[in-house]
Formats: sequence, C-alpha cells, structure tokens
Amino acid sequence: MTVRSEFPEAITEIEDLGIPLPDGTRLSARIWLPKDAHSRPVPAVLEYIPYRKRDGTLPRDELMHPYVAGHGYACVRVDIRGNGDSEGLMADEYSPQELQDACDVIAWLARQPWCSGTVGMMGKSWGGFNCLQTAFLQPPALKAVISVYSTTDRFADDIHFKGGALLGENFGWGSVMLSYSSRPPDPLLRNDWRETWLRRLENQPFHAPGWAAHQTRDAYWKHGSICEDWDRMTTPILSIGGWNDNYMNTVAHLMEKARGPVKGIIGPWVHQYPHTAVPGPRIGFLQLAIRWWDRWLKGVQNGAEDDPACRAYMLHSAPPNPSAKHRDGHWIAEAEWPTPRVGRQVLPVSDAGLGVAGALSASVCTPQHLGMAAGEFFPMGLNAEMAGDQRTDDALSVCFDGALLADPLELLGAARLSLRLASDKPMAVLVARLCDVAPDGSSVRIAHGILNLCHRNSAEAPEPMVPGVPEDVVLVLDQMGYRVAAGHRLRLALSTTYWPFVWPSPEAATLEITEASLDLPVHRGTGTEWEPPPAETAKPWAHRVLRPGSASRRVESDLIAGTHALVVAEDTGDTENLDHGLVSGETTTERWEIGADPLSARAEIAWEQRLSRGDWRVRTQVQTVMTATASHLRMQARLTAWEGEAPMFQRDWDEEVERKFV
Repeated sequence: MTVRSEFPEAITEIEDLGIPLPDGTRLSARIWLPKDAHSRPVPAVLEYIPYRKRDGTLPRDELMHPYVAGHGYACVRVDIRGNGDSEGLMADEYSPQELQDACDVIAWLARQPWCSGTVGMMGKSWGGFNCLQTAFLQPPALKAVISVYSTTDRFADDIHFKGGALLGENFGWGSVMLSYSSRPPDPLLRNDWRETWLRRLENQPFHAPGWAAHQTRDAYWKHGSICEDWDRMTTPILSIGGWNDNYMNTVAHLMEKARGPVKGIIGPWVHQYPHTAVPGPRIGFLQLAIRWWDRWLKGVQNGAEDDPACRAYMLHSAPPNPSAKHRDGHWIAEAEWPTPRVGRQVLPVSDAGLGVAGALSASVCTPQHLGMAAGEFFPMGLNAEMAGDQRTDDALSVCFDGALLADPLELLGAARLSLRLASDKPMAVLVARLCDVAPDGSSVRIAHGILNLCHRNSAEAPEPMVPGVPEDVVLVLDQMGYRVAAGHRLRLALSTTYWPFVWPSPEAATLEITEASLDLPVHRGTGTEWEPPPAETAKPWAHRVLRPGSASRRVESDLIAGTHALVVAEDTGDTENLDHGLVSGETTTERWEIGADPLSARAEIAWEQRLSRGDWRVRTQVQTVMTATASHLRMQARLTAWEGEAPMFQRDWDEEVERKFV
C-alpha cells in the first residue's frame, strides 16, 4: 500500500464544526477541504455514522478523507445524533430521525459557501446502509453514493435475522452498541460533556430485545429497506461487497433492481474498506471513489458510467485459513448483470451423493454445537474470524459429496437448493453449506444459506411446520465467486443447527428429506479481465501505543458437563492520539456455550471502553447475558460508568421476548 502526502489540492482541516438541525440539535462534523474552497467551491462527500470521529473511526478517517479532499472535495465526517461529540439522543439504528437528520445535513452542506451545491454520501456497514436509505428519500442535493457492505432488506439480509432465523449477532451487536454509545463527548470540544454524558447514559437503549421481538418482516423492518420501492433508487450507486463478509448479496440485488446507474465490485475481503482489508489483494478504493465522484458530482466525462456492471474476484481453491492475509484468485469483469456468461447446472442429490440420480432418504438432526467453524458474521481482521476448516462441522452434518472434478469449476452467483422434506417439530432451521473438499480432506466453505422453515412460504406471514407433513422448500444460498480446482470435489452439508451463528430452535428437530437438487450458477471460465489500481492512502494518524493489545479465540469442551463453548477475547490496548492527546482503548470478552439441549444455549458478553487525557479519565463497562426457555428469549444487561475511580452511573435491563417463530 502506497502512502501519499502530496495531492493536487492543498487542504485544510476544520477539527470540529457544528451543523445545526431544524430542531436545534447540533451535530459535530470534522471537515477536510481544499484551502481555496471558499473562492472555488467544491462538492461535498458525507460519511455519517455513530462510531465517533474523535477516536473510534479516526485511524481510518485519516487514511481516507484527506486523500479525497486533496483531489478537490470537501470531506465531511459527521457523528450521528447521540454519539461522539454530537448532541441529542439516538433511539435506534436507521430511525426516521436519523434519516431526516441526514437529509437536513445534506441540505445544509449544499448551502455552504465552500460547497458547489452537489453532495455525495459514502459509508461502510452502518454508513453503507444509511447512504442507500438516504438516497431512497431523494434529497435534492444528493447526486451519488458509494455503499460498502450494506443491505437492501433489513430483515432478510442483516445482523438480526437471516432466512427468518434469529442470528446470534442480533444479541452480539446489541451488546456492542450499548457499549459504543455509552461514551461521553470529548471535554476539549464540549464544556457540557458531563451533562451530555449523563443524559446519554440515562436514555441509552438496549436494542437487542426490541430487534428480536420483530420475528416477521413487519413494518419495523420494511422501514429502511430500499427493496420496498426500487423505483425510488435512481441515485447513481457504487456498491462494494466482500466474499468473507456476510453482506455479499447486496451488490447483485442493486445491479439487478435499482433504477439508476449501479456498478458493483466484490473482492475477497472481510468487513473493512478494500484499500486496507484482508484477505488481499487490496485495491485502490480511494482512486475508484474519486473516479465515481468526478463523474457524478463534478460532471467529468471520464466514462465511469460505462465501466463493467460487475467486477468480481474469483477466489481459487486454497487450504482453509480463518486468518488468511491473502487469497489467490483473479478479477473478472461482467459487462452486464445478470451476465450471460453464467448458466445453470442442476445437480441431483441422492443417497449416493451430489450429482448422482437416485433415491434420497436423509434424516437430519445435528448436534447443537455444530457451527464452531463458521467464523464471525462480519469478520474484521486476522484473529481467526473468517470461516475455518469445515471438517469438524462437516463431520456433524449430513453430507453429500460430488465426484472428483476433472476440470476446474467456476461458480458466480447464488445457488438454489430445492427439497421435499418433513419436520417432526413445528419450528426448525435448515442450514446448507457448499464446500470445496481438497484431496487431503480439508474443507473450505464456499457459500452457505439459512432458512427458518416457518418462513418457507412467507417472511411476512410465517407458519409453523405441520409435523410429519412433507412440503416443498427452496433455500437460496448466499452469492459466491469461486473456482474449484480440478481434483477437488463439491460437498453439500446440511444441518439443523449452526451455533453460535444461529440461535437454536426451542426443540431439537429432525428433518426427513426425500427429494433434493442443487442448482448451481456455473461461470463460463475466464482469465484476468480487470486490473484494479493499487491501494493508496493518506498518511496514518499520529499516535503512540501505551499498552499493546492482544486477542484469542478458542473452542472449549467440557467432557463432564457435555458443553461446548466458543470463547473470544480482544483487547485493543491503549493508544494516545498525538494531535489532541486523547487516550482510548477497549476490551471485550464473549462466551457462547451450549450443551445437548437447545435450551442450554447461553451467551455472555462484556465490553469495557476507556478514555483519558491527563487527570481526566472515564470508563464504561457493559455486561450482557442471553438465555432462553421454550417460550421466551431472555436478555439481561448492566451498564456501569466511572469518572476517575468513582462509579457515577449504573443501570440494569432484564427483558423477555416471546418466541413466536424462532
């Protein structure tokens, strides 16, 4: 990666600028812009997220925004209401208030003397979501967006539910946000930091129970789901996804259905911007972003609208590695999407294997601890967060192996699994994994799909299964781009459990499968068709490590109790910002434990946030626990805050959510 310190435009920075909203709330912004922007106005590019511009995302902000500003843009990084140095309170993710604030900020930016009147919006994850959601609202000054790792459907394809199944990450993310939003503003920027902090703590929501209560695709999830009206999606969109992230479906959905110009790029990456992400190869995301902004915010006729519809990295077979720094592969470029270079190949599934016609009589009832090799929903780095060797999970699954491949097989798109099955319980989950099995027996997950069988016909009006009654079911796996090597074989692995990725059903169900076929998206096969620009950034932030961090990830089995647990511990250490002196750090531990009974599932999470400067020191701690009975999910939380060594706030939550369809 090349670090640039000189750009076409000399830039200046506004460390903290208040953006007034119509209701009197002040949002805090950090702005980088050309020095002569007041005499020669430039377009604005907005990143609008809750992750704290002063410390949270500052390391990545420093790499990106000065670079783009140096190419003739005003880059504006805004803390969402109730977070970081902004005023107000945050009620929920993607709330109507959040999206209205985004529209008001865009209108305010367009009126500034240093802004040309055109605005772009970009972001990753939360910011990728809300820039699509804001584009859906069509504020007049918003002319283009870049959305990285996002979704078009908040119920079908986010961290809460997948295929109607309740994800463990719903509780995990609720714990994260309770911790993230518990921190105060920086006293250097806000004299009323303590009053603001107390008000924030007193009104802090614990989101996880509320999210889990919406077990159908109801009005709550439809809000912010841009798929509700594709005709409104007319703003040009550059959409980016990663094969090692769980938001890989959005690129295809946008390319197929949005009404405005859409270009997609899908790489091998985890949940990080493509110029810094693993596994490599990293690409020049910032150069590509500037090309997009030049075309749609400045009107430069650079041909960005004629770029390939989809540029995708075709992963090559490789040994499993949950901490892979690089993945071999090649870039392909599809002029249109759907691409005519992908055909469908339907493989029968029988007792004799995958791709072999014949009778099928499979009984699927898998152990509760299957899934320990699944990895994180959105892995962030190298700490064994990606999917690992699937052999341990395969051994607990019902597997159907294909024949050894005589030639490489390229797959691009989503596989569809059609089954005829019966369940002995009214509620059950079916998980399908498509794996690449090497000659040595190692198994790499290519793609997976999850379906809560209550949602087999409708996500809006789920229905329990009628025990013993066979039904036809279709499970769509996630998008993939993968070349299986000659001499390898495909494996279809089926399970009724996937812990801790999926919270288990209240009873262990057995599925009797009597018919099945797997419809694969087979790519014609190509060589390298696109050479992305190399990764470049601005200078890293000036900092000093006061205490180094550490990380561990392990699976524990208690042979006496018969329990299995995934245990994760991460400590960022403590780091001082040498520009403004703020010291920050965080520590988290997670324990996801389960026994033979699905009702034994238990998750325990602890987060600590630390901030200090000189004699000023604050700390918050969040401790959460999730358990379940046959009828209810129970989520408990405690939030404690310290000023110096003195506890100054504590609050507890203990909430139960009725299990209707999970």
